[in-house]
Amino acid sequence: MKKAALARGTRDFGPEQLAKRQYIINTIKEVYELYGFQPLETPAIENLSTLTGKYGDEGDQLLFKILNSGDYLKKTDTNMLVQRDFKKIMPVIAEKGLRYDLTVPFARYVVMNRNDLSFPFKRYQIQPVWRADRPQKGRYREFYQCDADVIGSNSLLNEVELIQIIDMVYKKLGLLSNISIKLNNRKILQGIIKVIHTADQSINKSDKIGLEKVFDADDKFTVITVAIDKLDKIGLKGVNAELANRGISEESINQLATFLNFEGNVQETLAFLKEKLADSAIGLKGVEEMSTILQYLDTDKMPIKLDISLARGLSYYTGTILEVVPLGTEMKGSINGGGRYDDLTSVFGLKGVSGVGFSFGLDRIYDVMEELDLFKEITTNKTKALFINFDKECQAYTFPLVTNLRKEGINVEIFPEPAANGKKLKRQMNYANKKNIPYVILTGSTEKESGLFSFKTMETGEQETLTIEAITERLK
Repeated sequence: MKKAALARGTRDFGPEQLAKRQYIINTIKEVYELYGFQPLETPAIENLSTLTGKYGDEGDQLLFKILNSGDYLKKTDTNMLVQRDFKKIMPVIAEKGLRYDLTVPFARYVVMNRNDLSFPFKRYQIQPVWRADRPQKGRYREFYQCDADVIGSNSLLNEVELIQIIDMVYKKLGLLSNISIKLNNRKILQGIIKVIHTADQSINKSDKIGLEKVFDADDKFTVITVAIDKLDKIGLKGVNAELANRGISEESINQLATFLNFEGNVQETLAFLKEKLADSAIGLKGVEEMSTILQYLDTDKMPIKLDISLARGLSYYTGTILEVVPLGTEMKGSINGGGRYDDLTSVFGLKGVSGVGFSFGLDRIYDVMEELDLFKEITTNKTKALFINFDKECQAYTFPLVTNLRKEGINVEIFPEPAANGKKLKRQMNYANKKNIPYVILTGSTEKESGLFSFKTMETGEQETLTIEAITERLK
């Protein structure tokens, strides 16, 4: 007999865990709808052609592929298999995959339904995603994202509202004092790369990639941002080593470190960037966008930090980027992330449509709140009263009463099996205790004849004699 086991990187959630998770989801939904966002769902399965090439090389490696039905090898040839060329074999044997995030499927949905949508289109989506990542604390292969996106608008007010949503959600969850909202702009990063290249006159282009070549090639900017995105995980030395391995010159790495090491408040950081990026038009554009967003926010009351090292490795971001990280907990990495993507829909044939959005990481928020013991008031039990089942006659008398109470919108149960003896009666009382049911209603032959019921408060042990009408009012 095989031992029952979970797939690595996945988790079961019992009633207690689900009640807590639902509390988080309901809080997020409530705030999303306050800001005019509408719900949307997309399939768990997407065509691999929809998913690949949207998350950078490292993201593509983490896609879960689904083997074609039946004989999935029938379209391969012997040479393919002998050469073990993964990139050639995979499109032949797997045409579909599990979604990696909710943003790319959302972009696909917008393109397919553009004639029916009213722009700007504001949607929220709360569904699971899958990544073939190495499982560790706070990092799972199946997890929920709670996305909000605005597409079809270039206005920076959208960024302002998304940051306000973040602030409001964490305030409602009791987490605001335990987070930092990190902001940056990809244009600022582009400006930094241009500026430090200009200052670097020592690149030997014959044996180094060099920053000019890195930046000019379409896929080389990702080399820098992907490395910087790992700063919290591998530290500055690790980032420098990765950049050096990819051919970035030592001088350029040192220039980059000047920016990454800067520490200051919001205004100090803006001033530093204006000075350092004075010769970069795109860099100054990023600073201007950041200044515009911040003027609408009460930065004195929000835990906002301008973080020059924030890069967001996903390749489709083009403007504002943000992450939320927990403070004073064991959780490493972000619990929130997102940014602006100016032309994501173009890969599906719809050009010039800008969007901005972010995602709450439900599983990570849950873990942080569990660690901080913020679920004290959450209960799994919704049942208000349990009717004790003494015998078949009482069962027949009680069941219609239970049905009527449910029609009144009152959550009640009747124990399905008659007590018959004291041992089985104890079992019913234990059931009520374990489920934290606050009241127990005893219906024996005496109660049946009198029309009165013994109404017991489990917490105090107090017992009253009440009519069904009085019980109904009490439970309401």
